[in-house]
Amino acid sequence: MKNVASVKPGIIAVSRDCFPKSLAERRREAVAKEYGAGMYNCKKIVESENDIPAALKELAENGVNALIVFLGNFGPEGPETILAKTFPGEVMFAAAAEESASTLQDGRGDAYCGMLNAGYNIGLRGIRAYIPEYPVGSPREIAAMIREFIPIARTLLSLKSFKIISFGPRPANFYACNAPIKCLYDMNIELEENSELDLLAAFNKRSDDKRIPAIEKEMAAELSGGNLYPGILSRLAQYELTLSDWCAEHKGSREYVAIAAKCWPAFQSEFKFVPCYVNGRLAAKGLPVACETDIYGALSEYIITAATLQPAMLLDINNTVPADMAKNIAGYRPEELFMGFHCGNGSACCMKKPSMKYQKIMHSLLEPGKEPDITRGTLEGDINPGKITIFRLQAGADAQPAAYIAQGEVVDSPTNTFGTTGIFGIKEMARFYRHVLIEQRFPHHTAVGQGHSGKYLFEVMKALNVPVSYNRPKALPYPRENIF
Repeated sequence: MKNVASVKPGIIAVSRDCFPKSLAERRREAVAKEYGAGMYNCKKIVESENDIPAALKELAENGVNALIVFLGNFGPEGPETILAKTFPGEVMFAAAAEESASTLQDGRGDAYCGMLNAGYNIGLRGIRAYIPEYPVGSPREIAAMIREFIPIARTLLSLKSFKIISFGPRPANFYACNAPIKCLYDMNIELEENSELDLLAAFNKRSDDKRIPAIEKEMAAELSGGNLYPGILSRLAQYELTLSDWCAEHKGSREYVAIAAKCWPAFQSEFKFVPCYVNGRLAAKGLPVACETDIYGALSEYIITAATLQPAMLLDINNTVPADMAKNIAGYRPEELFMGFHCGNGSACCMKKPSMKYQKIMHSLLEPGKEPDITRGTLEGDINPGKITIFRLQAGADAQPAAYIAQGEVVDSPTNTFGTTGIFGIKEMARFYRHVLIEQRFPHHTAVGQGHSGKYLFEVMKALNVPVSYNRPKALPYPRENIF
């Protein structure tokens, strides 16, 4: 995906002057060998503040933007944290475990103790650093920690140069999609708000663009047998081109973008289609497009995309699963199941047998009793079964940020309905729904990512100082849950 940061990790060893520098060097080499290709192995070892300029120069010359500060021995708490504070990218701390009984006389490094002092100084200097759950280990264990650091670093680096582009206000009676913008600026995220008329004008200017046929051909190939309304593709291609061009022309000082766009009620009568299919296509390319001008929905989708390098979807936490369907789904109580739904914005790669259709609800309002025309453009079908993560970062009416994360699955069971839809199973969903989603005033939209990415999203929220809720097990009540 081109719309996220590329991570170049680098490892640097630090050594306290009362320990042999060769111990830190040898242990660093073992970690680098275990990690393999793709990580820069910094030759400079930091023992004092005087070593920091040369270390930073070496890291910069080799393109390192995600630094692993490795305590090969106890480590110098001042210099190692000054280095971390000065380094312009993301930082992780880890420490070496002792190797064997034979090394405990002349080869003991005491890095387990050194991490305590490093942690104290990280807090003292106000450093944003990733510390694994258990940050001390063998070379193989440290290499595994570094691999888990990569998606966290990639997400945070992406957000440092991120802009949300929005078109139009949220639809009427969608107060839940509120977007207090102060929180965005607190996270160093830019926002460009535009009118729907700006987008319409840009769309009309591209009516005869010579690039449209190529995009139309690409769409037809992707849809294949699901291309039920081929006559709409030229308009959709024109719209995709318009959004792509707008992002390229309006990035400004930022490198990465996402879109929050108005998609009803006036959109259909003016643009002459529904934009859902295009939204899903762009999401598959790493450019999320949130429906209903949901600015924080776009941000949530983008965070999942950056963490997983997989397309995200924005779905309604929509409806219960009827009892006659739920009884056939093993492993979940009925209240642990719900349907995730949206009009037709899923990426084709995320769906089983997707088809181009028309938006059923809008058709009944805008074209009752007529052959679908301006309501065409949805991509409909059941979402692929498998592991998923639902996630939302939201600023509430008080302009304070909060987030939730829950892991579960899309079950392999037909939905028997329309739209981009799946039956979701999440353990203890009923309690999570009541005591997090409702009680903490989260909106109906959730960002959905493929796979279980909670560990990465949780660390990103920690780094951004955003409080996180999750679906608690039965034995752990929520603060305001009635346990009687």
